[in-house]
Amino acid sequence: MPVVLAPRPARATASASRPAARPTSSVALAAALLGFAVITIDVTAVNIALPDIRASLHGGMAGLQWVVDAYTLMFAALMLSAGALADRAGARRAYAWGVGLFTLASLACAVAPGIGALVAARVAQGAGAAVVMPASLALIRQAYDDPRRRARAIALWTVGGSVSVAVGPVLGGVLTEAAGWRSVFLLNLPVGALILVLLARVAPSPRRPAPLDLGGQVTAVLALAGLAFAVIEGGHLGWTSAPVLAAFAVAVAAGCAFHAAEKRHAAPMVPLALLRQRQVGVALAVGFAVNAGFYGVTFLLGLYYQQLRGMSGVAAGLMFVPLAFLITATNLVSPRAAERFGRRRVIVLGQAILALAMFVLVPLGDRTPLWLVLVLLVPTGLGGAFAVPALTAQLMDSVPGERAGTASGLLNSLRQTGGAMSVALFGALLAGGGAGEGFSLPGMRTGLVVVGLTLCLTTAVSVWLLPRDRGDRAA
Repeated sequence: MPVVLAPRPARATASASRPAARPTSSVALAAALLGFAVITIDVTAVNIALPDIRASLHGGMAGLQWVVDAYTLMFAALMLSAGALADRAGARRAYAWGVGLFTLASLACAVAPGIGALVAARVAQGAGAAVVMPASLALIRQAYDDPRRRARAIALWTVGGSVSVAVGPVLGGVLTEAAGWRSVFLLNLPVGALILVLLARVAPSPRRPAPLDLGGQVTAVLALAGLAFAVIEGGHLGWTSAPVLAAFAVAVAAGCAFHAAEKRHAAPMVPLALLRQRQVGVALAVGFAVNAGFYGVTFLLGLYYQQLRGMSGVAAGLMFVPLAFLITATNLVSPRAAERFGRRRVIVLGQAILALAMFVLVPLGDRTPLWLVLVLLVPTGLGGAFAVPALTAQLMDSVPGERAGTASGLLNSLRQTGGAMSVALFGALLAGGGAGEGFSLPGMRTGLVVVGLTLCLTTAVSVWLLPRDRGDRAA
């Protein structure tokens, strides 16, 4: 979902006479907004460009899955330690590194001669995006001394992500239709250059000692990559094939090594004690399931509109606009609903709606009226957007203040992982043949049912394990 977790802002205590912001605060905010927007737009815009990428580079469904998941998996895995990197290098320097890497990787994507080169460049893009995300927030924190203005700046940064989700599919469709899929990546070059120009006007950031957990980071990447390879290739090579079984073994071994590394490290990037807290565990499971539903449907619809329904890239992009605006509006309503009815009810209801969304999409076919498709997508726009803001607040309140950044990064990482695993699952099932050049309607329906049942499970877990708050009891 487009909602992105930010550390909980401090309460307003600054006096009226204290300077509200540094002279370059608006420049820093503009740079942070542009960076967040471009890494968000890239995800949804590329989804619309996938059919053209397939036709141009002659990649199969597995190749398309890797184009999406190579970015998402690196984003998810490196998010765990990117915050420490921003502290060590300083927010401005780390942000410049992340933007520079993302921009150069975008150029590599645009000139990629084959699907393998494109996937490799997407890995580098994901690494750059993982640094951009926490460094952009740290840049805003540095630029605004007054807590009220800082909170408004972070809120604007968050809303920018929702708007980017709306813009991404349309922009991707227009660019792909007018100038080809490579232009989707070329657009990042002038934006990246503008961000670096803005950063030159921002004051240098202080550096703070923050230990890096290299062992945990490497094993996390190996575990996620092994699992993604097994799920993606399992649908093509067979679930009992030697490469798939080997990938599962690598994922399990790397997961065990990750646990051992975090247990031994003096300052682990994922404190195991944090994972043992009931509310944290529930939040991570819910975040995983919600993103699995949203990003799975987004990946599915980009192919459904173009491969099965024969729509142009522009038309397919426009089909996402009502969904994106519905998500943005629901994001704004959710905090008020949580305040009135209690976070637990809102979290549970949001998941239940998203689970319903998976099941109502099951009957979709190649002749379903497009107006009906848009109607059936309403629960998709409502569910996750309703649950995530309350889930964020619940998680932030359940951990000590000094762990807020760690918990936020962990939840973001699990949410991205949920999206990546869902894309892997849907792609493996969609490749089962049938109409629309390999778009399998039975495979689509199986994937929707699996994700829907997963959301039903996390909904039940939330009812059982999340504590009742005062708003919940009052309602």
